[in-house]
Amino acid sequence: MTDARITAVINFVREGSRVADVGADHGYLSIELAASGRAKFVTATEKNLQPLQAARKNISAAGLDNLIDTRHGDGLQVLSAGEVDTICIAGMGGALITKILDESPEVVQSARQLILQPMNASDKVRAWINENGWAVDDEDLAQVAGIIYEIISAVKSSEVTPKKFKRASSPLTKKFLSQRAQKLRRVLDEMSKSPEARTSEKFFATRDALNALQREIDGLT
Repeated sequence: MTDARITAVINFVREGSRVADVGADHGYLSIELAASGRAKFVTATEKNLQPLQAARKNISAAGLDNLIDTRHGDGLQVLSAGEVDTICIAGMGGALITKILDESPEVVQSARQLILQPMNASDKVRAWINENGWAVDDEDLAQVAGIIYEIISAVKSSEVTPKKFKRASSPLTKKFLSQRAQKLRRVLDEMSKSPEARTSEKFFATRDALNALQREIDGLT
C-alpha cells in the first residue's frame, strides 16, 4: 500500500502531529500515518470525487474513521487556520505545490512543518520556501521503479537547527546528482548548437550549475 516515496514522507512527520494530507488520492498516506500512530489526526483533502470516495472506503475498511477526516475540495482551501500543524503535499508537480500553498496563506502560516514531495520542478518549491519565511530543515531521497524522488521538510526560518540531512547519507545521492548533471549536459549540448544561445546568460548559468553539481558529486567519491 505504501512505497519508499510515501514511507520517506511519513518518516518526516513528527509524532503526535495533526496532519493535512493534501491531494490524498486513495488515502494510503493518511491511513499509514493514522495506523502507525505517527499522526494524532489526519485531514485528507481531495478535489476529485472518485478518488475521495475510494479513500473513504479504504479508511473505513482500516477502521480509522475516527482518526481521519476526509474533505472534498481544492488543496488547503477546505481547512481553517490552526486545524493542522503539519502539511503534506506529495506526488504533485512543484508549480502546483506552490500554487496550493499560495492559495491558503493563513492555513500555511499557522502550521509548523511542511513536508513536500514534488514530482518535478523542485527548484520552484525551494524558491517558495526561501521567499516565504520558511527554511529546509531536512531532506531525503526515495527510489520507486527506478525513479528517484526528493522529499523536503521545511519549518519556520527561526526554528531551523543545524544538522546533517538524511539525504547526505543516502545511497541514492550520487545517482540522483549524476542524473541531474546528465540533464544539464543535455541542455548545454543543445544550447551549444546556437551561437546566440552559447553567449546567453542562461548558458553560463547552466554551465556554472553543472560545474557546482560535478564538484558535489566528486566530493562524494
